[in-house]
Amino acid sequence: MKHIDYSPLTAISPIDGRYFDKTRALKPVFSEFGLIRYRITVQVKWLMALADEPGIGELAPFSMAALQQLQVLIDEFSLEDAEQIKQIERQTNHDVKACEYFIKQKLSASEELSNAQEFVHFACTSEDVNNLAHGLMLEEGRKVLLQYIDELLAKFAALAIEFAAVPMLSRTHGQAASPTTVGKELANVLHRLYRQRTQIAEAQLLGKINGAVGNYNAHIVAYPEVDWPKVSEQFVAGLGLGWNAMTTQIEPHDCIAEIMAPINRFNNVLLDFNRDIWGYISLGYFRQKTVAGEIGSSTMPHKVNPIDFENSEGNLGIANAVNQHLADKLVVSRWQRDLTDSTCLRNMGLGFAHSILAYQSTLKGLNKLELSEDAISADLEASWEVLAEPIQTVMRRYGIANPYEQLKELTRGQAVNEARLREFVSELNIAPEAKRVLLALSPATYTGLAESLALKLPELK
Repeated sequence: MKHIDYSPLTAISPIDGRYFDKTRALKPVFSEFGLIRYRITVQVKWLMALADEPGIGELAPFSMAALQQLQVLIDEFSLEDAEQIKQIERQTNHDVKACEYFIKQKLSASEELSNAQEFVHFACTSEDVNNLAHGLMLEEGRKVLLQYIDELLAKFAALAIEFAAVPMLSRTHGQAASPTTVGKELANVLHRLYRQRTQIAEAQLLGKINGAVGNYNAHIVAYPEVDWPKVSEQFVAGLGLGWNAMTTQIEPHDCIAEIMAPINRFNNVLLDFNRDIWGYISLGYFRQKTVAGEIGSSTMPHKVNPIDFENSEGNLGIANAVNQHLADKLVVSRWQRDLTDSTCLRNMGLGFAHSILAYQSTLKGLNKLELSEDAISADLEASWEVLAEPIQTVMRRYGIANPYEQLKELTRGQAVNEARLREFVSELNIAPEAKRVLLALSPATYTGLAESLALKLPELK
């Protein structure tokens, strides 16, 4: 086969092919361009921090003009800059060192900054730069993820409110069970998702900048009077990350595992919902709005398949597989350092990308749903046996012997209709008011506090 140039059609991963536009927001974050950009940010800011440290006499504080020049390296970092760094890397065969040389080249244009060139990457191991770059990457990636999550949660909340009072037959073990409301079931999912959303947002991302094995060895030899742990803590905190005081050469990545866990739990809750709503569509409880020009089946023209929820389910599985591998792998490192984490860390964006694909698919599916109240009502009307529960419970209150067993004999495995249940209730020896309440019940009205519970929604962001 002849050589094929790159295009979205030749991408090996659909993230950079078929789904390029849907994951565009993550491109500047988790791409190699993003990693290089964060590395430049860390190294330039480290140089600024060193210049502010009084104990480093050979590096004078920068003038305002010099600081502005340094900030430009961060703020105006471009794809062309990244390509220049990749060109340097072809010579160095070291990606972080290439970033250092790029910065030095930029500093050489200024007399003031050129004097500071050897303080670029001062006392750093590559991992000092990389772990902070990955921390910044995850911090920004989390913001993108939460934007999609919040849009999805808002839709769940709106539907929970809209359908709060619509009664629906429950199906425990797949069998007819005590009724609920459509809104209450959606609210159940919303509360579960919101709890994991909170944990995703609150997971602390850590960083370190303490040298080759985490002991400030070179720092202390060069400047023994400087309080290097304090400098390190202030610098890491200034980047918006938590400080890890105790590390080997690497920040041990435990915090990455800690943020992957609630993301995967969120995804599993959503996967659970996708399967449930798929079932409800199959039962006819929901219809899907048709879209002009769309084809559901290549051979059966009548079909409107629940493809959005199926697509979401598939992407959630891929996302969780990637995230789980990272969570398991990254916390393990031989002795003070090995490189097995390096290639894995380059794949962090995959889990995020497949997650937001799934969120978009579920949201699209929810926006196409139409409630079929006729089908829901028909199921309720055909399930009068679900009232065996309240009847036997009231019988217990009034001391009637063997109430559960009596209702079991009346209803289990038998067709039960309204007339048969009302006849049974009419013959009970209970208070007239209690009998009146039971006779007034129907499957559609036996929903307990479902409506009010559906409206008890979390305060969304």
